[in-house]
Amino acid sequence: MNYSVVDRSDVVIVGGGLAGLTAALDLAQRGWQVTLVERRHYPFHRVCGEYVSNEVRPYLQRLGADPAPLNPAAISRLLVSAPGGRTLTAALALGGFGISRYALDEFLYQRATARGVTFRLGATVTDVQFDAAADEFRVALAGGEQLAARVVLGAYGKRATLDRQLDRAFFRQRSPFVGVKYHLRLDFPADLIALHNFEDGYAGLSAIEDGRYCFCYLTTREQLRRHGSIPALEAEVLGRNPHLQRVFAESERLYTAPEVINEISFAPKTCVEQHVLMCGDAAGLITPLCGNGMAMAMHGATLAAGHTDGFLRGQVVRPALETGYTRDWQRTFAQRLQVGRWVQSLFGGPRLTDAVIGTLRYAPGVVRALVRQTHGSAF
Repeated sequence: MNYSVVDRSDVVIVGGGLAGLTAALDLAQRGWQVTLVERRHYPFHRVCGEYVSNEVRPYLQRLGADPAPLNPAAISRLLVSAPGGRTLTAALALGGFGISRYALDEFLYQRATARGVTFRLGATVTDVQFDAAADEFRVALAGGEQLAARVVLGAYGKRATLDRQLDRAFFRQRSPFVGVKYHLRLDFPADLIALHNFEDGYAGLSAIEDGRYCFCYLTTREQLRRHGSIPALEAEVLGRNPHLQRVFAESERLYTAPEVINEISFAPKTCVEQHVLMCGDAAGLITPLCGNGMAMAMHGATLAAGHTDGFLRGQVVRPALETGYTRDWQRTFAQRLQVGRWVQSLFGGPRLTDAVIGTLRYAPGVVRALVRQTHGSAF
């Protein structure tokens, strides 16, 4: 294949979500030339629960990207309901904040642009090849242009055609899960994040900026197929939970068509593929029931940036870069992901969920321990 002029950077980041944007800011702050490729143009909505654990605040402050100017909602309490309506509540030790991806990603994009990061927006990566002889990557874009870099970070989210090109194992198996998101206005405590279970799924509700709320739920393709449409699914399945019935009856939807994503996979992934360092959801996706994916994406970004910085400065060779990043990623996240998959297995069936919540509501210490196991410490 013939390519146009090659643009060179120290690092190319594929994907401009939270992992990609914060890694770009981090590496630019360390003095490296970074190019980030994102197929869409900011700002835009993403299917996401839009709750962020406060564990990320020190990192964002170090990057000069404290989200305080966006007026995020302060969240300190958790409520979980069973399909029949039984609930348990718990305090969130660290707490967190609610902010839309529409606002936060745009905010980080502007900060990264000001820091000197080069953005290729509206561009799609079609291939990534590692040239062992040159010890660098070639990143092909749709249209024939080619980028070159010493390091490539894969931060392109839950599932992408690049996963097929890299022949990643999880991509060969279809996932049954579908995610749906709205923004709402309703009368609901702004300091509370609620997780409402229904048959074969669960929904999250929490405040974001400007008095709005994020409502995001996970279900299966089979449920959607069986009921024929999202409105029918919401009326006939989600609405059986009285808490969700109230949400549908009393809320104002701020955009008519929801954001929808298919093929959400919680299968284990590897954090290095053909020398590409994966971070964020591309490295591993925690179940939304555990509500900490946004913080994990940013934590993974600082790990990737730190190891990349050492490599670019000649402190380690590439094999040590990859083994060191893998070791630290596994040490930081592997147990969280495993606990998240186990917790998700306890929910979904109405009887089992009701029994679990009925038991846990009298065991607050267990609930606090589960929250701790799926969250990290400030970094």
